[in-house]
Amino acid sequence: MTDRTDFLYPFIEGDERAAGSLLEDLGASAVSKGAVSAALRATTLERDRDQLERAATGMAARLVAGGRLFTFGNGGSSTDASALAALFSRPPSGRPLAARCLSDDTAVLTALANDIGFELVFSRQLIAHADGGDVALGISTSGNSRNLLAAFDEATDRGLLTVGFAGYEGGDMSQSPSVSICFVVRSESVHRVQETQAALGFALWRAVQDRLS
Repeated sequence: MTDRTDFLYPFIEGDERAAGSLLEDLGASAVSKGAVSAALRATTLERDRDQLERAATGMAARLVAGGRLFTFGNGGSSTDASALAALFSRPPSGRPLAARCLSDDTAVLTALANDIGFELVFSRQLIAHADGGDVALGISTSGNSRNLLAAFDEATDRGLLTVGFAGYEGGDMSQSPSVSICFVVRSESVHRVQETQAALGFALWRAVQDRLS
């Protein structure tokens, strides 16, 4: 039997007789989105250059002194948080630094969500593992994730340096006094926001490494 994909891509299945035109449209769309993404990355990195330098300086000082980086996020942002922790702890070059993603331990995450509520899944882990010499970095597309905001409050109470990545207009994260440094990717597209947040994370790692050499 031939697998059917019309329930996923009805517009493609319906245009099978005009495959050449369809492929041209898809190719043009990919090129256009790539250009938008590249422009957004360049604009964001240039606009936030000073903030990036400030975050890297603060993070490097804590990490070189034995502090740890704790990253966290929900959904797609959790995979970005995990990738960022891996970049810091197992870098392709430079100095490995202690980093842990609070979204990675499924047993702990689901136990906390089941026992005390999902809003506290990150803050409770910070209570268990973090101290004042550490760094908390949370990633959200909307900037309104309640469990991230709760984690930032807890991190601030414990003396951690707090760094946030948000999208759209920044949401509550950009207004929170518990977020020391907040990078806002100003786009209405979830995809473009996450692509640029990944670029910000890489730029931040590289800037931290520059301060260790």
